Amino acid sequence: MKCVMCKRGETKPGVTSVLLTRDDFTFVMRDVPAEICDICGEDYINGNIAKELYHLAEKIKDQGTLLDVRKYQMNAEHICSSIS
Repeated sequence: MKCVMCKRGETKPGVTSVLLTRDDFTFVMRDVPAEICDICGEDYINGNIAKELYHLAEKIKDQGTLLDVRKYQMNAEHICSSIS
């Protein structure tokens, strides 16, 4: 797809890191599948993956965790169920 940020590059499959923060809580997910612009590096994450990451971050935050860093696993349901 054409990059909406630089409007010149094309995106290609790759991975990125996602950083979510709220108040004193920080959540980092590494190696998240994404489309990456070949010119500016802007990354685009699938909406379903983003939704799963937001839900996971909320669960972890609700447990009182201040910092959590994980590596993305293709089966995100496994990630979510591993903290239940």
